[in-house]
Amino acid sequence: MKVQVLTLFPRLFDNFLQESIVGIAAEKGALSVQLTDWRDYTTDRHRTVDDRPFGGGPGMVMKPEPIFAAVEDVLERSENPGMPKILFTPQGRPMDQATAEWLSGEPEWMALCGRYEGFDERVHDGFDWHEVSLGPFVLSGGEVAAMALIEASTRLIPGVLGDEESARQDSFTDGRLDHPHYTRPRSFRGKDVPDVLLNGNHEEISTWRRAESERRTAEWRAATS
Repeated sequence: MKVQVLTLFPRLFDNFLQESIVGIAAEKGALSVQLTDWRDYTTDRHRTVDDRPFGGGPGMVMKPEPIFAAVEDVLERSENPGMPKILFTPQGRPMDQATAEWLSGEPEWMALCGRYEGFDERVHDGFDWHEVSLGPFVLSGGEVAAMALIEASTRLIPGVLGDEESARQDSFTDGRLDHPHYTRPRSFRGKDVPDVLLNGNHEEISTWRRAESERRTAEWRAATS
């Protein structure tokens, strides 16, 4: 999987791309991330990427010229010009496990990271975007959302995780939250591991885990509805 990340702050990704599952995927050749700096597509000596909004108001808006130039250049150089293009924006569809599963099967996709008050509206209209939101809250830019989506999709690439069963049993893979997990010690600060997990009866353990998964999911849905 190759990911084209267009951002104003490419160095934010330096450590992220070297650590944990993402770093392992890169070492195995399962993941490649190409970082593109918006400033490389400006035409003035100050490398200006933003300007004041027409009509007044606070903040700055990202100009359309460097955005269009960067996106068009990446697409022109790519072997997959029809790749999915993800635009991180508050009005986008909420990111979920289905989004990660979809992108994990794509050979290449693009992530556009905005800043300030967002993109000039003509950017939204200029390409066939999949607009995505990390959640109903405000971030300073789209970089954190891009990292979240890269990690969520990377761990689903076959061969990346040490145990393939781990990805199949993740929360939300089947629409439910995962069941509780316990490890040693058996007793900790007055809290004991449930007896059912210690009796060696795999059928009973499976039944308990499914019931706990359904209980957690029902509580989560009630809390978030």
